Amino acid sequence: MQSLTFGKEPGELFSDRYQIEQQLGKRAGRYTLLARDRYTQAQVVIKRLSFGEDFSWDDFKLFEREAATLKALSHRAIPRYLDYFELDLPSGKGYALVQTYIPAQSLSGRLQAGQSFSEPEVIELATALLEILHYLHQRAPAVIHRDIKPSKILLGDRTGNSIGQVYLVDFGAVQTLAAHAGGTFTVVGTYGYMPPEQFGDRTVPASDLYSLGATLIYLVTGQHPADLPQVDQRIQFEEATHLSPGLTRWLQRMIDPSLNRRFGSAQEALEALKRRAEQVELKAQKPLGSKIMYKQDAHALEILFPPASSTAAGLFGLIFMGTFALTWNSFLVLWCSLSMMGPFPMNLVFGLFSLPFWAAGITMTGGVVFGLFGRVRLNITTAQISQTYELFGLKRAATPASQRQEITKLEVTKAYFKRDSDGDRVEVKPQLLIWAGTRKYGCFEGTMLSQPELNWLAQELSDWLDLPLIKE
Repeated sequence: MQSLTFGKEPGELFSDRYQIEQQLGKRAGRYTLLARDRYTQAQVVIKRLSFGEDFSWDDFKLFEREAATLKALSHRAIPRYLDYFELDLPSGKGYALVQTYIPAQSLSGRLQAGQSFSEPEVIELATALLEILHYLHQRAPAVIHRDIKPSKILLGDRTGNSIGQVYLVDFGAVQTLAAHAGGTFTVVGTYGYMPPEQFGDRTVPASDLYSLGATLIYLVTGQHPADLPQVDQRIQFEEATHLSPGLTRWLQRMIDPSLNRRFGSAQEALEALKRRAEQVELKAQKPLGSKIMYKQDAHALEILFPPASSTAAGLFGLIFMGTFALTWNSFLVLWCSLSMMGPFPMNLVFGLFSLPFWAAGITMTGGVVFGLFGRVRLNITTAQISQTYELFGLKRAATPASQRQEITKLEVTKAYFKRDSDGDRVEVKPQLLIWAGTRKYGCFEGTMLSQPELNWLAQELSDWLDLPLIKE
């Protein structure tokens, strides 16, 4: 390894090749310098580590690991390794790492300058960073950045509808799973962006996902994650944003304190984000004239269906059913009146014989009354899903509550015809089914939905539950 004299003042020349232009940063005996390569006329970044008062062997291990890692990487969004030198300094030995310079502003600099980002731009930025992380985590051994934050993300100039090229830089805290297994782990990172396991000497690829999630939270709230309230180690960012519930829940999973509930890989997080972006792009609008009341936030979703009589088709059906129920019950009244005039015990026998018919008449009448005045309420929280029938202040649960984490599938069925027990051809209305394990729930039973309303609500539920919509 070549031993050379090296300074840090503008204009100084290093090895008759690199001319220093300015200092970019300094911390704990480490300088980051912008220089120009006199051979190629290209600007480069030189990182210098000196053996001074602030020096520690952990710093040296991290410095060498950064150089070795960059040398093995080849990605257009990551600085490229150029060279590595030993230095003779007035204070003793030192080392220099030379890498390509990326002429782009950091994300923190753009935020401080007042730039804001729309939700589609946040999704675009997150997508680009997840693709970089997927590349790093798929290496053998996996490369974990360990210090993702706004100052480590560079953003090129906007091009057309794109936010610009996204870069991930500064691998000074990088860790490989091989190094971790070898017992050379060093706790590094930035408070507010570090996941809980990183404080406990444990880092896995999903740790980078937490840091990325915290970075995006800073992007959408304008507040350092450490300054936001926390409950059970979970950052409470929801009230400080205006994101869609779907993206909010995606971020909640990115920063989940529990590794078991966080996305397991960058690829898994990327697929969920792409699905979210497609849902936003293809999102159906509430049909004009629909009287369905729909309310949602990041924690709960509620749908209130109006009485069936609110639609012309529903009202026509209720008139037909009401006429039939009136005729049925009138006949029963006449039947019972005549049977009561008969001798005992025949009148009692006829009265008991009529009880099932009375039950059917009451059921039909109840259905008509519910159709005229009753409502159906579907409520989904982060814990459970329930459906309730409401009539004149009275409520009845339509199905037992099902645990939210059991919900595995959403399915939309088309309308079709089948033969009933009498051989008559009858239409089966389209349905939206929620599957919880092996059980399925017909969410809109007892409601009169048009096909556009069903399609709209199916997309809303798919978005809120973060589940793909399966169509038959």
